[in-house]
Amino acid sequence: MSLTLGLLLILLFAALGTPLFAVIAAIALLGFHIAGYDLIVVTVEIYRLGDMPGLIAIPLFTLAGYLLGESRAPKRLVRLSNALLGWLPGGLAIVAIVACAFFTAFTGASGVTIVALGALLYPALRQAGYDERFSLGLVTAGGSLGLLFAPSLPLILYGFVAGQMGTTPAVTIPDLFLAGVVPGLLMVGMLSAYAMWVGRSVTQARHAFDGRELWLALKETAWELPLPVIVLGGIYSGELAASEAAAVTALYVLVVTVFVKREIPLSKLPAVMADSMRLVGAILLILGAALALSNWLVDQEVPAKLFESLREHVDSPWVFLLLLNVFLLVVGMLLDIFSAIVILTPLLLPVAAGFGIHPVHLGVVMLANLQLGYFTPPVGMNLFIASYRFGQPLTKLVRACVPFFLVLAAAVALITWWPALSLGLL
Repeated sequence: MSLTLGLLLILLFAALGTPLFAVIAAIALLGFHIAGYDLIVVTVEIYRLGDMPGLIAIPLFTLAGYLLGESRAPKRLVRLSNALLGWLPGGLAIVAIVACAFFTAFTGASGVTIVALGALLYPALRQAGYDERFSLGLVTAGGSLGLLFAPSLPLILYGFVAGQMGTTPAVTIPDLFLAGVVPGLLMVGMLSAYAMWVGRSVTQARHAFDGRELWLALKETAWELPLPVIVLGGIYSGELAASEAAAVTALYVLVVTVFVKREIPLSKLPAVMADSMRLVGAILLILGAALALSNWLVDQEVPAKLFESLREHVDSPWVFLLLLNVFLLVVGMLLDIFSAIVILTPLLLPVAAGFGIHPVHLGVVMLANLQLGYFTPPVGMNLFIASYRFGQPLTKLVRACVPFFLVLAAAVALITWWPALSLGLL
């Protein structure tokens, strides 16, 4: 069977609904078969995942995020944000943005944010006087914020995949955690500015600053506030590796939610753990197949050939980044973020390096672009979750998200062409 015919058959099966990991593995098997390799190499790549110690951070941080989602932590977080920011013009909308960003950083943008916070934020926004379209768009788009903040699961996944490629300079998860801070704050800040502009006339949503309410909210969130310190402080003090910080975080959240706060009964704990591990299992299946595919692509010198082809038409890294943005926006509309990361990173990283683009900056640009895919059709997961959660038609949610897409797209452009935003803290 020729490579072209085989690829056409695989794409046909993909169109008929074959799972993505099977499609990726089939392409890898076909490629290695035609190249004359023993097909055991694909199995070896999947098996090799078990020997990669940094990978343990993914299931542990995912478990911590799901436990937080099942507790009453979202309600406490909204109360604290409201006490801090509710006095501003558009204060409640800013509360929604900040709460979504913080929560998504821990839940990995798996849709938990909309489920956990949507029931609190959407009715509150409507009751405060924000119109329906703005409220729907804010909660739907806000559910993808936070991907650039530690310990975001896509951030860790990019670091893991890129770290296997031996780039110069090397890509590490601590570097990515630092690199995402300023770009993430930029996206939150630009959305907050838009919310202030929209909310300048929504006066009933504002309230006077109340020091006592802030103190009570701080006391109520006393168990959740140490989480960023545990993750970032442990890693940057040198006391904990990323996987160890993940283990400490998961244990801490488990103890707090199950035994201290007692918001998750022991009888419900297995179901929560199973839900979180289903997401992890899907990611690992795709990752194993994608690593095999990446090895075949490297063996066939596909990245080098792609770079040489691009060099014939593109001689500027800025033009390359423009084309990359367009490409990633299209990919984000068609693939979920986890699949896009594991498939595209091995392909794009060598090409970007050829144009002199820092691999950490590339990771931030990729995630910032793919973040928009969460609320863009046809496969934007947040659109479907919000449609089900709020009982609204998909087309209405798409229209509601347009202003937020434009604001975040402007932020992505700044992040792309201003590398110091990503690299300034390194």
